[in-house]
This record gives sequence, C-alpha cells and structure tokens, in this order.
Amino acid sequence: MNTIKLRAGTPDDDNRDYLPEEIKGSDIVVNENGNNSQPYPKRLQEFHGELVKGQENTWYEYVPQKYDGSKPVPLIVSNHGGLMNGWGQCIYSSWSLVADREGFIVVYPTSTNPGFWQIAMPEDDHGGDVIDGRPVPKPERDMSKNPDMQFLRKLIEHMEEKYNIDKGRIFMQGMSMGNMMTSQFAHYYGYLLAGAAGSAGAGPLGVVFDKDGNLINEGGPLAIWQTRPENNGFGVRTHFKEAELDKYNRFYWMKINECDPIPEISIVGEDNFAFYKGKKADLVYLDVKNRDHGQTLDEAFLFWDYLFSGTRREANGSITHGETRIPRKGDACAAAFEPGVAKVWWHNKVQALSQAPLKWQKLKYHGLNGGQKVRGEYTMVPVKFLAEMAGGEYVPSEDTLTAEIRLPDGRVCQFARGSIGCLIDDDLRSMYCEALHREGELLVSVEWFARYVLGLQVSICNDIVYVTDHWAELSYICADLIKDIFSGFTLPDDFTHLEHIKFFGDPEKAND
Repeated sequence: MNTIKLRAGTPDDDNRDYLPEEIKGSDIVVNENGNNSQPYPKRLQEFHGELVKGQENTWYEYVPQKYDGSKPVPLIVSNHGGLMNGWGQCIYSSWSLVADREGFIVVYPTSTNPGFWQIAMPEDDHGGDVIDGRPVPKPERDMSKNPDMQFLRKLIEHMEEKYNIDKGRIFMQGMSMGNMMTSQFAHYYGYLLAGAAGSAGAGPLGVVFDKDGNLINEGGPLAIWQTRPENNGFGVRTHFKEAELDKYNRFYWMKINECDPIPEISIVGEDNFAFYKGKKADLVYLDVKNRDHGQTLDEAFLFWDYLFSGTRREANGSITHGETRIPRKGDACAAAFEPGVAKVWWHNKVQALSQAPLKWQKLKYHGLNGGQKVRGEYTMVPVKFLAEMAGGEYVPSEDTLTAEIRLPDGRVCQFARGSIGCLIDDDLRSMYCEALHREGELLVSVEWFARYVLGLQVSICNDIVYVTDHWAELSYICADLIKDIFSGFTLPDDFTHLEHIKFFGDPEKAND
C-alpha cells in the first residue's frame, strides 16, 4: 500500500453548471452538496476507439505510477452521471486516489450518447424526456444491441488485453444515471464482475420486477453496495416515497444474494451503514445524512475499504468475501427506540421491552391565559432497560413509584414519579422532564439519561432515537429501516403486492 496526498485546488464558488468545461486539465475544484471535486489528475489519459463495430467511443484510463504489470491488479469501471462524462466522473470521485494507494487501475467511460446512458425504463415509459435542454435518447431494450451495454463489455475486454488485470476482481460503480447503468449491467452481465456499487437515487422498480412481481435478472449474485443520499429528491417528492423506492431496490438484491433479513447497523458521523450477510454475496446499504443527489468524495474509499478490498469472484463463478481494510461490523454500543413500539435495537438485534416507550412533551403554560407552548418532546423509556443499557442494577421500590439505578462506577441514580429531579448520589439534577409512572414502572427521558448520566451521543430522526458512544447522525432512511425491523417487514416473501405501490412508471405518482 502506498502513501497518498491531497492536492490543493482553485475553488470556483460561482459555478452553477454540472460540469464546467474549463475544469478539464486544470486545478479548478467545485463544491456542491451533491458533488465535490478534486483537481484533474495529471495521470488521467483520454482514449477514443471503435471497441464495438461501427461505434466510436471515448474513455479515460487512470494507471497509478506504481503499476508495472508484474502482477494482476483489480480493475474499477466508474460510470458518470447524467450530463457528465468520463473525466468528470474521475474528478467527482476519489477512485484515482484509492488507485494510487492500492495499485489498481480505473477506467472511466463516456456514454455513447454523450451525457446520457441508454438505461431501460419500465414498459409504460416511452421516453421523450429533456434534461437541461438536451433530449434523453430512447433506450434500446434488447441488451445485446444496447450500445452502452456492449461498450462496457468490450471496454472490460480491452482493459484485460491491455493490462495485467485480475479477472476475479473486476468491479463497477456509477453515480446517478451511471448508478442506473451499473445496476443494469449487473442485472444482465453481473457474472463478469465481482461487485457493483451505486451512488445516488435508486432506479424505477419496473426494470427489476415484472408486472407479476418476479425478479428480472440474468447476471446472478455479486457483491452489492447501494448509497442513497438522505436528501436525494431526484424524481421523488418526499422522504417517504424515497424510502419505499430504496427499500425495494435493496430487497431485489437481498433476494438475489440470499441475504439475512436483519443487518448489522453502524452509524459513523453522517454515514449510516447497514451490513447484510448473504449466502451467495454480501450487500452494503449506506444512507448519507443531509446529503443531496450525487456522490460523496470519499465513497470510493468506503467501497474499497469496507467491501471490494476483500471480495473476489472465483473461477467457479462464486463470490467469496475475505478480510477487508475496515470490518463490516455494527455498532457495539448502540440502542434504538421507537415511541409506541415495545422493542429496542440492542447489540444489533431486536429485544423486547417491558412496555413501549412513549413521547412526552415539556409544556410552558403559566402566564399564557390557559394556553400552552411545547418546549421539548422526549422519548420516555422504562428505567428497567436504562439500567441494563448502563450495565447497572435496577432496584425499584415496593410500590414501584421510585426506583434506583446502581451504576458500575458506584454512582446511584434515583427517580420518583412526577419529579423532574434525579438524585445522583446526594446531588439533585433536573432532567428534561418529569418521570412518568405507567403500567407499574417508571419511565424517564432516554435522551437525558444517555447524555447526562452516561455521556453518550443521541441522534433523533423520523421518530427513531439512536443512542451510541460516538458521533452518529441518524438519517431518515436508516430510521425507516429500523422501523421496518421493528415491524417485521425486513424482506417480503414475494413481490406480488408491488402493483399496489405502482412504482413501475413515474415514481412521483406513487402512493398519491
């Protein structure tokens, strides 16, 4: 492994274009909440050729300085988004940096019709879209004749002939429309790859499920990574509809790869990971908090470090997963709660609670002439479980109106019905709100207890409270995933019910 360095760039903060042409060959960089660029790599080379008979194509190759051809190296095929091209995908991703560190080769193709890949759409979509004043080509549905599908196949063959490529370690990744192109390639020619990764929005369900709910797939299992920005909003109006579309795209690959329905969950900063173990291949799902449509600059590092670094397609066609640079493990210290649900996500599995947490509001009403103001809203959790979460001892009074938590460090916390106070040893401290007594036990704010008593981090989104021992920002779609785990909707037996969701055509019309 080689040491790498970031290069300084010249910011173009006034830019509002997808891909300013003046960036090519320069050190200009663009920063937008969906795409952040790096300076144009000096080793990136442009090529043109007729890899498919009668078809002129363009692609860009990045070969790290350390490559000498003495041993087989992995190949990454990275597909650009709509209105972009191969060199744009290079600067809007960090694959060239990972290549410098690891020694593999990256190729960035430009779509046959510049700016737009020929991606199949549902049968009821007849094309005719215009994006940024440019018409989107009507796609060829016959994959053996689809110019982009055949270009990608021939490009892989070309790279294998030109360089010493490890045929068991060929990976494809794409952003936005390039994500949809990567998915399409995986659906039909996935057996040529060890893994595929996609950044930004999921594709319409009508290209992965037929009208009867059957899976459309000829490529077979392979390692899959799906990244969905929390604020993707591309073609879908609400977070709810986005979550529905995302989960069924995830379900598709979970079925193909025969994944366990319950993942391990890890939230690192704004990155919300769900790691699924598959009998035939693994799947990683990532939701990025507060991120818009596009790809994060560090995604290539995440793809490689968590998944691709240990993935191979063996000679018999099977996918194997070995040791990766970063293990795919859930948070060791984490608890998630949903008001109204008598369950907790604890030690990466679902555990029953003695009763359901409930939402409680802290009110201001004195001096408001009978009115009120809500000053805070909290999730009240049984003190019994909070003691378990703290690794302490739960000691309720005989009448259950008071209770103690005896902590491992020797502190004793005492709570009482109707009191906002918590006695910590002989010191009184105010909580966010008063302790409640329900069904014979006390409940207090998990947010206050986790933060004040245990010094933990708390993140709240989409009615889910996530508690852990490090910086973690829960995202909407990861919270939706936790809700599905609580409800038992982790992987449908079949998909005949998809006709009721009606995502086959325009996703904006779904669930209206």
